[in-house]
Amino acid sequence: MNHIHSKPLKGKVAVITGAGRGIGRAIALAYAQAGAAVVCSARSTAEIAETVRMIIEADGQAVAQTVDVGDYAAVAALYQRASDEFGGVDIVVANAGIAIEQRRIEDSDPAQWRKTIDINLTGAYHTAHAAIPYLRRRGAGKIIMIGSGQRHRATPGFSAYSCSKSGMWMLTQSLAVELLEYNISVNELIPGPVQTEMTRDAAIPPGEWFKTPEDVVSLALFLANMPDAGPTAQSYSLMRRAI
Repeated sequence: MNHIHSKPLKGKVAVITGAGRGIGRAIALAYAQAGAAVVCSARSTAEIAETVRMIIEADGQAVAQTVDVGDYAAVAALYQRASDEFGGVDIVVANAGIAIEQRRIEDSDPAQWRKTIDINLTGAYHTAHAAIPYLRRRGAGKIIMIGSGQRHRATPGFSAYSCSKSGMWMLTQSLAVELLEYNISVNELIPGPVQTEMTRDAAIPPGEWFKTPEDVVSLALFLANMPDAGPTAQSYSLMRRAI
């Protein structure tokens, strides 16, 4: 690897939600290896502590902050921690998400349905809203929303998850046009099926690429490394099938 580009995120500060395992942990490790200081957040204190341990053992910089993205005050405190520890925020990865109920609408639990929306959509809104003042202070920034191909199709039992991710895509586009003047790009990364706790019982379409979390890293790095005046309001997908 060319030494000049061996740490392409050197000097950057990345905040990653849902960083305790799966895709979030893989991105946190990769960003740290690329030179970024990483603030890892999730609801599980033990899991993000393990992510931070792995980063520090690899000579990276990271801190952990326990956060439920459904709690706006906790999300706001996350960015204050990033600023206090590392001086600011440059990259935000809104990865926290759940898929807790797979029932048809008539059999669904309204409270569980609402919780999925609260975490996946409102949580993404909280994550972006609280980040904006910190990104603006830098004069540029990047928000990467971890979306889902499920937003493109109706599947029995997935209404809450699909609706939350569909809403996230509109949130991505809305943020992108509103933040364009501040040089803050907002894009969606669709991983497609990934081997995580969330997908262990999922039916994978024939011919689809059933990835490991590490397979998502290259695209996440690509988006983090885009020029400040680069693409925004775009969706990038790792799926192998037509949407």
